[in-house]
Amino acid sequence: MRRIGAIFTPFSPPEALRDAAQAADESGVPELWLWEDCFRESAFAAASAVLAWTARLRVGIGVAPMPLRNVALTAMEIATIERLFPGRLIPGVGHGVLPWMAQVGARAASPLTLMREYVPALRSLLAGEEVSTSGRYVTLDRVRLDWPPVTAPPVVVAGEGPKTVRLTGQVGDGTVLPATSSPERVARTLALALEGRADAGRDGAHELTVFVATAFGGDDARARLAGDLERMLGAVDPTLLVAGDAAGVAAAIEPFFAAGATSVILQPREEETDLAGFMGGAGEVAEIIAGT
Repeated sequence: MRRIGAIFTPFSPPEALRDAAQAADESGVPELWLWEDCFRESAFAAASAVLAWTARLRVGIGVAPMPLRNVALTAMEIATIERLFPGRLIPGVGHGVLPWMAQVGARAASPLTLMREYVPALRSLLAGEEVSTSGRYVTLDRVRLDWPPVTAPPVVVAGEGPKTVRLTGQVGDGTVLPATSSPERVARTLALALEGRADAGRDGAHELTVFVATAFGGDDARARLAGDLERMLGAVDPTLLVAGDAAGVAAAIEPFFAAGATSVILQPREEETDLAGFMGGAGEVAEIIAGT
């Protein structure tokens, strides 16, 4: 099933979250994703609030930085939220932005080693297992959660470079790609993740979530998004120019699904002030996609 969501970016202050989340819930947006960018908003505190404010919205964390959080603490956070709001949390982890990790003294010399140790330990803890391990970054001595989730949620993992993407397939339940990822990149990423999954002898499906910068509106909205893309990439890739009314946005994201994405998450511009309007547009897109 193809999934649609929207992002509440940390460029908006925490006090704007409640109205945005309730607008998303009321508009029929299936998923609202949150970021844990330094030094803005805590992902798990925000996720708990959103889940309490809304009735059916699922909340994705895309993503919590592994170097910043001990794996046992991350498991405790996820398990607590999952037991409070069963089936509504989509936890995600990643390397973190390396300069930010350096600022707080948490930068890993080998992010791949950290991921290789961290994600399996996290998934085992969430499965209710007792975990003992002594690695370069993850050390646990007979650690078991007292209140593990009744059903462990899938853990998605952010990845961009080929080695990291392949590792997300080996250790994670899904891969998360940032905005500015083209459909062609989605296809390459999925192929690499599936290679990693096969190398690890894992069967079953692998999720691929891609964030897509989106602007709802007419020519002005399209021009503003084109300007953003040009500043970020130096040129405007037509496949990334996802703008217009709900029908136009729904048509523009079809290539991402065709490339293998299981979830397309619409990301507002940093300067977006009408978050309720954005969530309304995302809800219309979700309705269109569900009907196709």
